[in-house]
Amino acid sequence: MTQCITRFADLRFLGVGFSILATFLCAPAMKADPSAAREWNEELLAAIRRNVPNPPGHARNLFHLAVSMYDGWAAYDATAVGYIYNEHISPLPADIEAARREAISYAAYRVLRGRFATGAGSVTSLSSFDAKLTALGYSTSVGQGPLLTAATPAELGKRIGDAILAWGGADGFTQAAYPEAYTAVVNPNMDPLRAMSVLGNNGQFPTRTNMPIGVGIPLLSNTAQQYTADTDPNFWQPLALTASVSQNGIPTPGGIQTFVGVQSLATTPFSLTRTDRLKPWIDIGPPSRLSVPGKPSTTDKDYKAQALDVLKKSAELNDPTVLDISPGAYGNNPLGADSGTGHPVNPVSGLPYMANLATRGDFTRVLAEFWADGPNSETPPGHWHVLANQVSDNPLTIKKIRGKGPVVNNLEWDVKSYFSLAGAVHDAACACWSLKRYYNGPRPITMIRFMGTKGQSSDPAGPSYDPQGLLVEPGVAEVITATTTAPGGKHEHIWDVYSNAYSPGFIYLGTMAVYSWPAENPTNLPAPSIATHQSTVRWMLAKDWLPFQRKTFVTPAFPGYTSGHSTFSRAAAEALTLLTGTESFPGGFHHHTIAASSMQIDLGPSAAVDLQWGTYYDAADQAGQSRRWGGIHPFEDDFKSRILGSQVGISAFALAEKYWNGTIADELIQPQITLSGSSVLVTWQSARGMVHKIQTSTDLVKWSNANTYSLSYANGAIPGDTGGAWIDRSSAGEKTFYRILRSTSP
Repeated sequence: MTQCITRFADLRFLGVGFSILATFLCAPAMKADPSAAREWNEELLAAIRRNVPNPPGHARNLFHLAVSMYDGWAAYDATAVGYIYNEHISPLPADIEAARREAISYAAYRVLRGRFATGAGSVTSLSSFDAKLTALGYSTSVGQGPLLTAATPAELGKRIGDAILAWGGADGFTQAAYPEAYTAVVNPNMDPLRAMSVLGNNGQFPTRTNMPIGVGIPLLSNTAQQYTADTDPNFWQPLALTASVSQNGIPTPGGIQTFVGVQSLATTPFSLTRTDRLKPWIDIGPPSRLSVPGKPSTTDKDYKAQALDVLKKSAELNDPTVLDISPGAYGNNPLGADSGTGHPVNPVSGLPYMANLATRGDFTRVLAEFWADGPNSETPPGHWHVLANQVSDNPLTIKKIRGKGPVVNNLEWDVKSYFSLAGAVHDAACACWSLKRYYNGPRPITMIRFMGTKGQSSDPAGPSYDPQGLLVEPGVAEVITATTTAPGGKHEHIWDVYSNAYSPGFIYLGTMAVYSWPAENPTNLPAPSIATHQSTVRWMLAKDWLPFQRKTFVTPAFPGYTSGHSTFSRAAAEALTLLTGTESFPGGFHHHTIAASSMQIDLGPSAAVDLQWGTYYDAADQAGQSRRWGGIHPFEDDFKSRILGSQVGISAFALAEKYWNGTIADELIQPQITLSGSSVLVTWQSARGMVHKIQTSTDLVKWSNANTYSLSYANGAIPGDTGGAWIDRSSAGEKTFYRILRSTSP
């Protein structure tokens, strides 16, 4: 059935250059009710918003919920292969869709109750899960009851849910958070993975914790605000906050930050593989480093340029220059760059996009706040699920997988959408956070404050020169001199962040000053609340520089390199592009309007700002850019992470597709053979949900079963990895060939 809509729309919806347009849009009619998968996805998003933000943790929750729903759907499909719990129901029930809804609901209910049994918002979330299951017509007593062997959809769903919780309990994420990561003391008996967190790169880059930097207002007592002699600006420096409030308004203990997601180096991903458990899943190389005593670097120039670029963006947070931020003028970047100049035309309508004007100050501040944790604090992985749901709801979306073949119903679309998208963002978390753990890269607050205390490095013959100092940029970063502090000079008065007042500039002669945002107005209430005052950019001491963030948040509690936002977003954009068969949003246009004076960090914007994107890639790039305007990442973190995310997203979708197409069962497996004395070690890359059978032969004609190695929800021979292994102790002196067969059942 097809429904046709007559829309009298303002140009921006379709990106055409006319103020009024009558358009006839035809698309397959959507079911009035959301699918069961959508209902449970929304439940999880709501639970994430109530919980403390943890991007890798919630990416994992989204993935495990998606797997539970996919496995419930696949159990009633003759072709699809389950990912963790692979049970095919036969004979099929008369009402397959009803059975799927029931199995999916019980599986999701079981997983969500397991994951949100405790923690912030858990009481509300558990009550909401119960209410949802009841509203769908099912029983909470059955849902929470013991497992039964019956072949009913409810019991199938419960088996799936419990299998996924058991699998998640051994995937590496729930292990201890490695407290040794925060100390310089190396225990020689320490597990190698833990030792690496201290030594880094097997000792090449020591990652002992820098002294925490005090940034709270007021400062946390007994916490050093200044740098000590052994501070290393090339590594993450935790913050010390008097009070801490998450970006969704949850008060958290103040004090020194600890590494959120530190265990991700050891967490099992979806599609990624590696051969060394001490290395990142994808190693894109180290970030730029600044030369420090005993450790010269060839990337000083790049390091300093990145710090200066962050300062330039801070200096423009109130810039009145008017920009066109429509898809016709902004975006369409090549991968890993910001050199695009927009799309010549809307690829769907074939007409130019209408101009969308905003001041640079309004646009960039809105950009920084909108993408921070998603507009409703569902964290970046959840934000991309919100966008995917909006795409699903759009009447212009034709629900054909890869844009080909038959139109699928809402349940199949949602199940496959979540399985591939959640697989992509979970892999993004594993890839990105393993790099954070491995390289322990600094945040701009450490880079800028450290160099700012040193002086300037642009002019060896000039005042306050230090090879580790900031680059000088007129109007952005300058040395305070007698001339600039004279009456009427730009540095006559210098803003003191910690006293919230101006001080005479002459008392800071020879010090580096930056023209930057001076911190949230102290009269603002803790997040989240609409700001009632604005702190405009002004000259302040470089050693006191702050990013454009709430004073109770300042900078995330984990290292900088690489960018989670950029990795998550590009991975999700790749998955959505492959799922829909086009890089363009439905109609070639998607947007989100931020009302005037509705921001939380600072009063603004001065007028409504409409963030607009033509493609999923445009939206992903803006997510990465937002962290640079917000002072959270330099451009190297962003650009490299977009490339990383692209690789991750394509890999995750390809694997998800193999499961729902059933081709994973036919995939050729190449075993690796290692001789060890009189024994042979056979290893291979396994596939979850599948049984792997080893066969041996001496003539490549006659094959005999050697061993059945079942991986229904195991993680492989090495914790945190996905390999299978078997030792042949019977082939000494014989010429033996090995092959691995993969099937959905023994």
